Amino acid sequence: MAKQHFLVTGAAGFIGFYVCQRLLAEGHSVVGLDNLNDYYEVQLKKDRLAQLTDKAAFRFAELDLANREGIAALFAQERFQRVIHLGAQAGVRYSLQNPLAYADSNVIGTLTILEGCRHNKVEHLVYASSSSVYGMNAKMPFSTTDRVDHPVSLYAATKKANELMAHTYSHLYDIPTTGLRFFTVYGPWGRPDMAPFLFTKAILAGEPIKVFNHGQMMRDFTYIDDIVEGIVRIQAKPPVAQPGWDGSNASESFAPYKLFNIGNNQPIKLMSFIEAIEQATGKTAIKEFLSMQDGDVPATFADIDDLQAAVDFKPATPIDVGMQRFVDWYKGYYNVEC
Repeated sequence: MAKQHFLVTGAAGFIGFYVCQRLLAEGHSVVGLDNLNDYYEVQLKKDRLAQLTDKAAFRFAELDLANREGIAALFAQERFQRVIHLGAQAGVRYSLQNPLAYADSNVIGTLTILEGCRHNKVEHLVYASSSSVYGMNAKMPFSTTDRVDHPVSLYAATKKANELMAHTYSHLYDIPTTGLRFFTVYGPWGRPDMAPFLFTKAILAGEPIKVFNHGQMMRDFTYIDDIVEGIVRIQAKPPVAQPGWDGSNASESFAPYKLFNIGNNQPIKLMSFIEAIEQATGKTAIKEFLSMQDGDVPATFADIDDLQAAVDFKPATPIDVGMQRFVDWYKGYYNVEC
């Protein structure tokens, strides 16, 4: 495809960092936006960013998504052709203690991005949603054609709100928008608040890990390279309006709007996941079995038929391969000897 000028929000974050790397490798120019907040260790964000800022086609903008004037000025100055909006206040459990942070970053922040796209004729907005929007849905696998009306965390509710806001702008202003529901992303440079990082850190240190719902959990763990491949393929295919849409498929619309799941399509039992880390580290986990946490769900499982049909791609990295890569990175980055 022709070279494009991109805005990637959350550029110092886990997924955003990899997306920027991929776009730059393909010859595009990228402005990476991040506020470098301290939700988790800032040095990790800076170290990711350092691998981007030495590229001539990359410029970093340290800016908060809720800064209306700053975001508007950035859009007006840069005239982005495409936007990949990955910046957000992450974390299901953190939303129970700090709800207003999610209103500012995830709701107001997404609105400022939508306004920037509206006023500057952006060709395609791709934005991060989450598997958490499925909430208490019992039907498996989770399909984008299903309704998602029962979130169990504020984080999930803000991601559902993002989808609704995007649809409104697609309808009112003819902006092509695509929401991507990510399923438990993991890999090197991953987030310190997520299970792969927390479990690896504790196991290597000989400390106990917290195993919630007494281990009766399943997650559709999705390796970072598969997530990035899906994002890059999808951004190249802006959705088109479906005038004959009858409302039966919640992932499409009469407006230029689309939703996709990006997941491994192979849920892993929590205990099997822990075994993969034990194998990668060569150590046995000390397990502390606990009840289910508020805001959590017992299982996630992505239906990715529409993703395959649209961009001919299916995530497929096995958990043992992905976790070995993560553990190798972790030991190198933190200089862990064992």
